Amino acid sequence: MSYFKKLFTSKKVLASKQNKKQNVSLALDDSFVHNFIKHGGKFLYCPKKEDVTKNIMHIADENNWATLSYINKDLNVFLTSLKVNTNFSLSNKYPLFTTCEFLIAENGSILFSENQFKDQKVPALTHDLIVLATTSQIVKNKGESLTGIKLKYKKNIPSNISPIKYYGGFIDDDNFLNYATNNSKNLYLLLLEDL
Repeated sequence: MSYFKKLFTSKKVLASKQNKKQNVSLALDDSFVHNFIKHGGKFLYCPKKEDVTKNIMHIADENNWATLSYINKDLNVFLTSLKVNTNFSLSNKYPLFTTCEFLIAENGSILFSENQFKDQKVPALTHDLIVLATTSQIVKNKGESLTGIKLKYKKNIPSNISPIKYYGGFIDDDNFLNYATNNSKNLYLLLLEDL
């Protein structure tokens, strides 16, 4: 009789513990930020364009970076008033200021293409990146990001599409397909509000 009592009591205790757990459903942007930070990314929210320039200046000062490289001419507007030198080329000597294709909420990764890195592979790039993205670039998963690329570029789909998922040397991935590929970067994300 006491055996059955223990059995049924433990099920009740287990059921009450499960009821106490709250199902938290994060918004898409909250989910991305949570996963991004969990993987070691450094996140800075920018409500206005002026905040982007201020944050770049703080990042450069914090890391003692005298020069930033970039290849997207549209980013020059954020760099003109900075007290750092700029290098308009891809160089692994200097930190890179760039954009991205999409921010993937399900795992906190950032998707890039040849539009940001030309023909360079992610491991060959500089270790330090500052990425400018907008809130409208956040998507739920990898499938949505690839569909977004197809829709955005239609007949001229870029090559060299690759994500960065780990930031600051933190790698904890058991997927054997990722063995011997290290896309980990010291990455600052400047998320500009555009919605």
